[in-house]
Amino acid sequence: MPTSVELRQQRARVVESLREITETAEKANRNLEAQERESYDRHESEFRELSERIERQEAQEAREADQARSLGDTSNPGNSEPDRRSQVRRAFVQALRMGPARMAPEQRALVQDEAGMIIVPEELESEILRSLPGLTVIRPLANTRPIGTNRVRRRSLDEVSVGWGKLETGDQSLTDSMPDTPREEYTYVEDLYGLAKVGEDEFDDTDVNLEAFISDSFARAIAEAEDTGFTVGGGREDHEPVGFMTSDGGVPTVTGSSPDYSGASEGVALLDDMKALIYATPAQYRRNGAFVLPSGTELFISTLKTASGAYYWQPSVQAGRPNTFLGYAIHNQEDIASIAAGARIAAFGDFQAGYRIYDRQGMTLKRLEELYAEDGMLGFKVRYRVGGDVVRPQALRILETADNGNGGGGDD
Repeated sequence: MPTSVELRQQRARVVESLREITETAEKANRNLEAQERESYDRHESEFRELSERIERQEAQEAREADQARSLGDTSNPGNSEPDRRSQVRRAFVQALRMGPARMAPEQRALVQDEAGMIIVPEELESEILRSLPGLTVIRPLANTRPIGTNRVRRRSLDEVSVGWGKLETGDQSLTDSMPDTPREEYTYVEDLYGLAKVGEDEFDDTDVNLEAFISDSFARAIAEAEDTGFTVGGGREDHEPVGFMTSDGGVPTVTGSSPDYSGASEGVALLDDMKALIYATPAQYRRNGAFVLPSGTELFISTLKTASGAYYWQPSVQAGRPNTFLGYAIHNQEDIASIAAGARIAAFGDFQAGYRIYDRQGMTLKRLEELYAEDGMLGFKVRYRVGGDVVRPQALRILETADNGNGGGGDD
């Protein structure tokens, strides 16, 4: 019977086959053909079956290890799950220091995939993912889901309507509350690459410090790129997540009353437009609503004064507390456009319900030995896979300034 490690290697090969099928069709800018669809579904079924076998096998190995420890059996040490994780972690640090080519074959097999990339241990990958919400703006607001495939097939439904009445008396029929026919849509997982340069002196430190450096460096690089992608990403054509501020996200817009809010009275009108943005959002999504806008726009709002010199709105003075407008938190995202004619300058809504992030399991890196050698540095190129898409556009609203002075205020 294969071990859990061997089963995981089999599953990795299946995932690679799935990726080859989808990438072949995507490069040709076409849908999957019948034969490809059949092969994709077969591999997808095999992936689920292997995942179930891995869970059962790991549970069995854990039981056997517990039983061996209870009987005092020391004839086969190192097979328990904690020991295996420790071996993988040590092999990972060894790969960072030496490179896979100079490792023993059995050590290299623990951390190297078929493409020769170094596999980041699951525990370290989890540490990086856990640190991301503290470094990003959008990830803590959105819904996050881990996946093991390169794209997610999702069914898109219009909102379900319900009605009162008895079926037997003809007051209501089942079709009255049935949604429209579901539309088949896909969210793709994209590649995100990052680079960390480590000085040669860093390698004189302990393994723990080296891991901490890699973890912190990758997390910060990923966080910055993620926020940009989730906010203004161009979608599949640009090999980026779908940004909620883009037209591809499908979020309804509210047209502001001014193109630039440059006049004294027009500046105050921005406050009214932000209020309109709140009430343009359905009530069920206002409960967990929040604003996302750039720092410059928030600064502009905070400088608006009445004729007597009093500020219309004042930000929070409590440390650690986000600023609020009419009781809703304000978060700053600098990739959103500043105030200008026809620009999308702010978003509001329930991002937990409206936007979903897909974390593709399996982070890898490549050791770059020669590229930065003259600078006394060693490079590590990380490959991280993540996707993002608007899953419920009605939960969000975008404030778009008027174009050429034609004010609106309506909900498109």
